[in-house]
Amino acid sequence: MADKTLSGHTAVVTGAARNIGRAIALSLADAGANIVINTLQDKAAAEEVAGEIRARGGQCIVAVADVVDRDQVFEMVEAGAREFGKVDIMIANASARGMIDFLELDHAAFRRVVDISLDGTFHMAQATLPMMIDSGWGRIVTLGGISWHAGFARRAHNLTGKAGLTGLTRALAAEFGDRGITANMVAPGMIDTARPASAGSLPQRKNEPPVARSGTVDEIASAVRFLCDPAQGYVTGQILHVNGGMFMGT
Repeated sequence: MADKTLSGHTAVVTGAARNIGRAIALSLADAGANIVINTLQDKAAAEEVAGEIRARGGQCIVAVADVVDRDQVFEMVEAGAREFGKVDIMIANASARGMIDFLELDHAAFRRVVDISLDGTFHMAQATLPMMIDSGWGRIVTLGGISWHAGFARRAHNLTGKAGLTGLTRALAAEFGDRGITANMVAPGMIDTARPASAGSLPQRKNEPPVARSGTVDEIASAVRFLCDPAQGYVTGQILHVNGGMFMGT
């Protein structure tokens, strides 16, 4: 019998139409959570994820919203609350990837990538935290990455956003830990995903990690699911690196 430790809970997963977000949505649904599947552009792909969840016996809705737009975020969270009664798990996965020389990076492009990580998570947290506080329980998981820890060239916008997101995650952990709410980050390493052309190629690895392969989206989803488990209420303010040992810092 499937483990249904998240039955009665509702998760909103941003950027859930494909890749890591899709895997997280499916994993949390398999654990019994109701899912709000967020996408910005690919509603058809999000509906496919919804079809998979329903075929497995889960419940979900699709919400098209730009996480940078505060009104759209609140409308999305309210739709989840209307459908399922509350939203008490927040997965901040939406991001924009790209590679560009720093001196060619215009400010608008820089701000867009940073805002998805920071403003998007800020809006999501302010929309969901009141319900978590009312419930006396909540889980916030943000998605970081190895890039800002190890430092990669041509990704100043992405690294800046993820570094700031780490601070925001820990601030939420510190402020709401006494309300039964945890906030943690999962930082993936080199993960085998379908990449749009705008994301550029994967950075070349100088050395193979001890686990000599790329990771899978399901391995990232498993880490997120672990942090959402009700049994992990004493784990907060942490960065869980999932990178095959490529980075062993703090």
